[in-house]
Amino acid sequence: MSGRELFCQPRRVRRGAALTLVFAGLLVTGAATGAFPDPGQSDRKTPTGAARPAAGHEDVAKAAAEAMADGKSPMEAAERAVSRSGDRWAAVYSEGEYQEFEEALDGQYTGVGLWARRTADGRIDVTKVQAGSPAAEAGIKKGDRLRSIDGEDVDGRPVTDVVSLLRGDATDARAGTTVTLGLERGTRAWSETLRRALLSTDSVTVHKLTAGITVIKISAFTRGSGELVRTAVRQAPADGGIVLDLRGNSGGLVSEAVTAASAFLDGGLVATYDVDGAERSLHAEPGGDTARPLVALVDGGTMSAAEMLTGALQDRGRAVVLGSRTFGKGSIQMPTRLPDGSVAELTVGHYRTPSGHAVDGRGITPDLEVSSGALERAETVLSGLGDPS
Repeated sequence: MSGRELFCQPRRVRRGAALTLVFAGLLVTGAATGAFPDPGQSDRKTPTGAARPAAGHEDVAKAAAEAMADGKSPMEAAERAVSRSGDRWAAVYSEGEYQEFEEALDGQYTGVGLWARRTADGRIDVTKVQAGSPAAEAGIKKGDRLRSIDGEDVDGRPVTDVVSLLRGDATDARAGTTVTLGLERGTRAWSETLRRALLSTDSVTVHKLTAGITVIKISAFTRGSGELVRTAVRQAPADGGIVLDLRGNSGGLVSEAVTAASAFLDGGLVATYDVDGAERSLHAEPGGDTARPLVALVDGGTMSAAEMLTGALQDRGRAVVLGSRTFGKGSIQMPTRLPDGSVAELTVGHYRTPSGHAVDGRGITPDLEVSSGALERAETVLSGLGDPS
């Protein structure tokens, strides 16, 4: 198992909602955050813009308000109300946690810039150091062994725990706070005190394979990621196919997924969805590349907005979907701000693919089931799809 500071569970694990993300906590898929854009309205970053509480939110908000009036914790009262709702994806987050989620939506996270993995014998090794990060400036390198964090031995601990310590989850550490790492390189052992910083992520990466094939990897749909995909498609060799790698993509802003869909579709339906019973639809912009051969890679970590994009490309015959069944997160959560600044989220609706396929709890079945060697298989499939000209 491996991980990066950005990829971890929320600071407080909230029931099933924690399953929706490995991307710095929750990447909100809800109308009030702008993930599902309302016609004529710009994307909003906080839940304060909701026109009215969604069904179920009123009970949670009432419980929180009554608790505050009685001198009790509104957040704990909200958690109890949410647990009674039976909502699989319902969750309550502290103000600090929700701020982190907003940073994640902007493609940012607080940390020192390390990737790490646990070896078979329980060692924690650094697998990558982000350029320009506090870790890089301190001279930490790939292959260094991480022995301790703030005096706590990390040998044998799950990577998620190591990530949590690096980020300072237990103390709600923010940018500017310090963390001391115990490190080892060969026979040298030393400690390094780093100052956490607000770092940027690379949600879209591009590389080339043989025969002019372009691989576009989307790790999550953060702000601006959709336009990065469109740029990558425009810059790809005209005589080569494209692999859209959505494996491990935990979702994000649906508006960005729609923009990404627009890179491959000439307008038309991307998905339909409902919010408190009101039916709505999402459409791609015209002018996308509809001729170039396209393979989409998915797996059990492909979730939410990434599943919506996959379903659109599959239903409309635009891509061959290859890999394993996706996660099955096709619901919409609406956030509501509580009196103490915490945020409660409850499910208010679900989305469907262009053919009417409901994703929630079912996922998307790929056209070709592949358990290993997916990228190599994608190359073979693209070679069989022929010259787009």
